[in-house]
Amino acid sequence: MTESPFDGGLIIIAGGDEAGRGAVIGPLVIGVVSIKQGRGKKLSKIGVRDSKLLTPKKREFLYDEILSLAEEAKNYAISPLEINNAMRSNISLNELEAICISRLIDSLDQVDEIYLDSPDVVPERFGLRISVLSKKPMKVHGVKAQKMQNAIKVVSEHKADVKYPVVSAASIVAKVVRDREMEKISDSLGIDMGSGYASDNQTISMIKQNLNNPGLIPYIREYWKTMTGIRQLKIDEFMPE
Repeated sequence: MTESPFDGGLIIIAGGDEAGRGAVIGPLVIGVVSIKQGRGKKLSKIGVRDSKLLTPKKREFLYDEILSLAEEAKNYAISPLEINNAMRSNISLNELEAICISRLIDSLDQVDEIYLDSPDVVPERFGLRISVLSKKPMKVHGVKAQKMQNAIKVVSEHKADVKYPVVSAASIVAKVVRDREMEKISDSLGIDMGSGYASDNQTISMIKQNLNNPGLIPYIREYWKTMTGIRQLKIDEFMPE
């Protein structure tokens, strides 16, 4: 991870990432981790990397290790209800993520540099969204005509969870929190949810079997194409040939 001096003092570097963006069931979890300069190497040494490349057991182990190394580690679970309301109001998922990340960053005691895994096709645009929403002064790397002094450096890139250990750490925090939330949902309903992703046959089968289960409704992202397709298939079953 690239680490550059910031006014000659102690640098606090933060990373932000999410888990559950493409899921049809359960929350979208945002994670933010801040560390002292130099601890990125320690994160790499203990095996921190993109959460998708790790087993659930390894993520759980690293979660505790990350908390012990981090200055701060915070997360926010965006509920399906929040996502549904946002989409109903024409608020994009990128915008919703930016809102939540900016709030988490604002809650950090100190941060001098921020590295973000961008969901936007134009990564700098995601950084700019956060800089506008945040109460902290920020300067987005790669964007000209920003002349703020003592501004937080923001690096917003694709695959940042692979490039920067602190972003990998944030992705692990987000993924562990989401996995735990999914377990709670499964336990409360007595239904095996699977991963909650549209690519998971177990999840899709569960939804089809429980479309009329009122207990499942609060956990479904209603405006996903997956749900539209499932509901249309159910309607077609009752249509005369």
